[in-house]
Amino acid sequence: MAKIALIGASGNAGSRILKELSDRGHKVTAIARNPEKIATLPGVVAVRGDVFDKDGLAALLAGHDAVISAVHFTASDPQRLIDAVRQSGVKRYLVVGGAGSLEVAPGIRLVTTPEFPAIYKAEASKGADFLDLLKTVDDLDWTFLSPSALFVPGERTGNFRLGKDQLLSNANGSSISFEDYAIALVDEIEKPAHIRQRFTVGY
Repeated sequence: MAKIALIGASGNAGSRILKELSDRGHKVTAIARNPEKIATLPGVVAVRGDVFDKDGLAALLAGHDAVISAVHFTASDPQRLIDAVRQSGVKRYLVVGGAGSLEVAPGIRLVTTPEFPAIYKAEASKGADFLDLLKTVDDLDWTFLSPSALFVPGERTGNFRLGKDQLLSNANGSSISFEDYAIALVDEIEKPAHIRQRFTVGY
């Protein structure tokens, strides 16, 4: 059992990660701008937090075994998040990443392809920037977990594949449910296998 701080606990990915952590018996400080939107679950304490308030966030994160960031890249500042984790004294930092930085061919990121939807380009580009920034960080045990191209509500099946920097796909395209993504992320907390690395999950 670990003590986890989860930033963005009321979001699509965050809420599934929160449930997975709770179901596995972890103690979670669930952080969101609107804590009343956080699900009431065993072992979960909901608190209000602001991703732009570095000092306030660092105080909330202190004393945990790991921090998970599950916030939109366009609604946060990667450097401020990293600095808050550093200031808190927590070494283990996991980021809910994006698919845009995954490669579809050697050196070709998904976000740069002509067919990438314009509506998601700003978020995906900032996610890629976050990953590039993390790659310069050597004082935190960070992990960046990229979902597949379609990151959607679905079932918790436990049947998925892990990859590294290449976009995973099958005959039905490239996708992963929030629920199965949560399994992969919590597995990484319980049995770290990708310290200072990015990896990906898909069907």
